[in-house]
Amino acid sequence: MSKQLLPPTGHHLIAGYIFWIFGFTGSHRFYFGKKWTGLLWFLSFGMFGIGWFVDLFLMPGMHQDAEIKYVNGRYNYNIAWLLATFGGALGLHRFYLGKIWTGLLWLCTAGLLTFGWAYDLWNLNEMVSEKNKEA
Repeated sequence: MSKQLLPPTGHHLIAGYIFWIFGFTGSHRFYFGKKWTGLLWFLSFGMFGIGWFVDLFLMPGMHQDAEIKYVNGRYNYNIAWLLATFGGALGLHRFYLGKIWTGLLWLCTAGLLTFGWAYDLWNLNEMVSEKNKEA
């Protein structure tokens, strides 16, 4: 199958803008791999709304940085982020990435009492990128 016919697996700008709607939590910055500023946005409600608004215009650059930094491949970042965001305490993203044993552990312990879930949200881009390198 031609590479052009394969569905895109990287970070999508539209998904970034959807996460931006909740930007006061830093979610769009975490999605694009900007961990530390994502944490700052989370702790300051998007830099008191100012940083959140400015990010509306900075989003294309964050998207380009993520496309360069992270490896695209078999595993789709958008699927992984959706599963981690809405089913992370159940380990759904870990099952998707083929980490069955830790997925079961997350399922039985509510994401290791949500601490493991938070860790995974912090490192999800790297987890997906590593699995794409292996595939």
